[in-house]
Amino acid sequence: MNGDAKLKSDKPTVIRYSRKVGRMGNSLGVSLPKSLAAKLNLSQGDEIEFTENDRGEVVLKKARQGKLPDNVRSEVLEAFFDVFEEDTGIFEDLRD
Repeated sequence: MNGDAKLKSDKPTVIRYSRKVGRMGNSLGVSLPKSLAAKLNLSQGDEIEFTENDRGEVVLKKARQGKLPDNVRSEVLEAFFDVFEEDTGIFEDLRD
């Protein structure tokens, strides 16, 4: 034994990425690191979703994809998912 000790930590691992903001037409854009795109299973043409929490942190995730039936409007489905993600407790109460 060489005297080195490894302490177990319960803290989650945080990976930080840094990118410069660039111009994309009339908008601003940021590239994603290849490793992050791979983690999110992203490829060119996919949509991503940004959510800002009450601490000003932004969470990035791949947007849902799928073909909707002709009689379902996408904005109604998006509103449903927004409500569902905000308070799953409502649906648990309805289930019970």
